[in-house]
Amino acid sequence: MAPLKSILIASALTSAAAFAPQPTVRPTTSLNENFGLDFAEDQAENTPAVILGEANYKQWVGEKVDNSFLNRQYDVVRRVRELDLLGLTAEYGILSKLEKNGLDLKTLESLLPAIEETGALSLVGSNQQLLVNGVAPLVVEGAPLLLPLVAGALDIGAPAFFLGAAAAAGAEGAIIANNVEIPFVGIGLAPISGLLLVPTAVALAGVGTFLGGLKK
Repeated sequence: MAPLKSILIASALTSAAAFAPQPTVRPTTSLNENFGLDFAEDQAENTPAVILGEANYKQWVGEKVDNSFLNRQYDVVRRVRELDLLGLTAEYGILSKLEKNGLDLKTLESLLPAIEETGALSLVGSNQQLLVNGVAPLVVEGAPLLLPLVAGALDIGAPAFFLGAAAAAGAEGAIIANNVEIPFVGIGLAPISGLLLVPTAVALAGVGTFLGGLKK
């Protein structure tokens, strides 16, 4: 009986082992850059020196790839010419209306030293890339729609800009008070609209204050 008992036990163990879960083998992925982490691989070991670092990479792309997205700059002069912004400015009489509100070339020239003292010109000079590729497209591309509004506001004077500032601030306040959300998304609209309406209100109020000061 002993041999038969041993055979039955061995068979039971073999059957149980057949249904046991197999260990999972996970593939390993090697990192090619360390991203500043000491435990990862050093990018200097697997990256050519000519493209190692952001500055070197931008320089290499600028030399090897024509009109690359990385180093591309918004062509302000070309877009101004294509949109005929100078012609539209003359058509809406923007310059004459500015002079009517007290801002002529002589006044602008007298303001340059004060602007320089605030460091604004130095700030513009040190952020040319940001202004050319970030601010200029918004201003230039939106100019055909904005010029008629600016011309109408200049006809009225500083109160028109104060009214615009109040309207922008009021719109943002209404969005916050009513907890308006973006349809189908469920995200509050206030933070997003605030990025546009709050700077607009501040800018319009600043222009109104500036024009009001010129009239005195």
